[in-house]
Amino acid sequence: MKKNNTTQTYESAYKELQLIVSALQSNDITIDDLSEKVKRAGELVAFCQNKLRNTELEVDSASSRV
Repeated sequence: MKKNNTTQTYESAYKELQLIVSALQSNDITIDDLSEKVKRAGELVAFCQNKLRNTELEVDSASSRV
């Protein structure tokens, strides 16, 4: 399930995060998998935050040139 962040998109990361949250909410994750899923969710959140931050910087930079 782990994806390489260099090829991952915001949309794919967000969808994967939603699947993890859904599984957590419905108790579909075993105790053995819980730690791995929480770690992966943290990676996905960090990826999405970074992507949003970079996009905001690009937009700000582009608008300052106009």
